[in-house]
Amino acid sequence: MRHTIFLFGEAEKGDYCTPMPCRSLAQLVETFGHPPGESKGILYAVQALLYDRELIFFRVKEEGFSMHDYMRGLRILSNRDLTIPLSAICMPGVGDATIIDASQSVCHVHKSLLIINEHDLYDYLTSYHKT
Repeated sequence: MRHTIFLFGEAEKGDYCTPMPCRSLAQLVETFGHPPGESKGILYAVQALLYDRELIFFRVKEEGFSMHDYMRGLRILSNRDLTIPLSAICMPGVGDATIIDASQSVCHVHKSLLIINEHDLYDYLTSYHKT
């Protein structure tokens, strides 16, 4: 069984807010292009594919800031009838407590991990304790 990662990320091209399966690096580049600016989504996608993971890429307008896009993706994932078993949800660039908190119930439903980087974890923990 191959592990599936649902990855939220910014990209140069492709449809917004549409879960797109990617099975190869060539397909990833053809569908989404190069990573814009400070974006980490495409870089994480490359890593997932190199480690032989199934990848579903969900393009957002701006990594970490497009709250509506993230919530839309999480609503799609909250469907308990989803036939794809998710091993992880990856949200690079997201340190926002609202988005991360909303992802917890989805991770619970799918028994999956949440992947964020140390900078985003720090942002989450420090913003969480300020409220």
